[in-house]
Amino acid sequence: MAVCDLSADHVTKAQQTLADNGRPRACVFSSADQLCGMESLDLVYVCTDWMSHFPIACQALERGHHVAVEVPAVMTICEAWQLVDLAERNQCHCMMLENCCYDYFELATAAMVRSGALGEVMHGEGGYCHDLEDRWEPWRLRYNAVHRGDVYPTHGLGPVCLAMGMHRGDTLRTLVSMDTAPSPLVVSRHARLLQTGGGAEKAYTDGFANGAVTTTMLRTELGRTIMLDHNVQTPQPYSRGYRLVGTRGYAAKYPVEQVWTEGKEVPPGDVKALVARFLPDDIRRLRPVAALYDNRGGISYLMDYRLVDRLLRGLPLDMDVYDLAEWCSVVELSELSISNGFVPVDMPCFCRP
Repeated sequence: MAVCDLSADHVTKAQQTLADNGRPRACVFSSADQLCGMESLDLVYVCTDWMSHFPIACQALERGHHVAVEVPAVMTICEAWQLVDLAERNQCHCMMLENCCYDYFELATAAMVRSGALGEVMHGEGGYCHDLEDRWEPWRLRYNAVHRGDVYPTHGLGPVCLAMGMHRGDTLRTLVSMDTAPSPLVVSRHARLLQTGGGAEKAYTDGFANGAVTTTMLRTELGRTIMLDHNVQTPQPYSRGYRLVGTRGYAAKYPVEQVWTEGKEVPPGDVKALVARFLPDDIRRLRPVAALYDNRGGISYLMDYRLVDRLLRGLPLDMDVYDLAEWCSVVELSELSISNGFVPVDMPCFCRP
């Protein structure tokens, strides 16, 4: 066991957590290069800021370690290809820590799709919509100040792609994005950051790049569509916009959970029981424990459990490096579409036809 952090307080907290659970103290490192140099590591778990995800993941893969990396794992298509190449060359797993794929409604409705209960899913929707307000970290504000597009697509896209079987019978082919003007309140927040000397690395001609609302449409090889929304600048309730539209049924999570099967609505009072019935056995069994240890209802606990369990048993992971690459490519492709007049752009085929 090893921990790497620049904050002494974070290291102390991690050591205390290990001690509280009867585990030995961890080796401590202050640089990812030192950490990844350990030969005995099985898995490097990366949960830093956006811009350091990629270089740390590369260091780990180059040394033959499996990697689990927070979202978004990469911010450019070039970086996505490099992780695919490294994972393939060194025969290592590289999974993005997309915990929203483990929310109970998403897991259950994906199982409904596989069972045929919704028929053929023709359209899906997802997003990341809630007001960051005073939770704008300077690094996040700086990134949005100089980039347009859906800079945080995977919470909305991941669960829809898994439910619709991307890379498992279908694949994303085309993307087009549009955005609004940015929120004046966020522009003002960035201006204050500039005054304190903590502004963007480069200037943007319009002062602040990213629009308040970005909408992206994707079309698949089989002619299905996915719509993504990104909005962290305006007042609204939290929503990931999860929705599946099938030929025999329908599922939507926000603002309330709804399911239709065989062309009829499941009574609202019966939805929770239906969700519980379609949950995978291990998820259903772990649900009470997960809720105790995870303030998001258990989704991060379940993600970590599934990751470790499948690594130990030598089984394929729920998400692979190709999912990581495709979902994250929306960051750069949406900016490319918007910057060129909201034009369609082709999605790379990371699975190498």
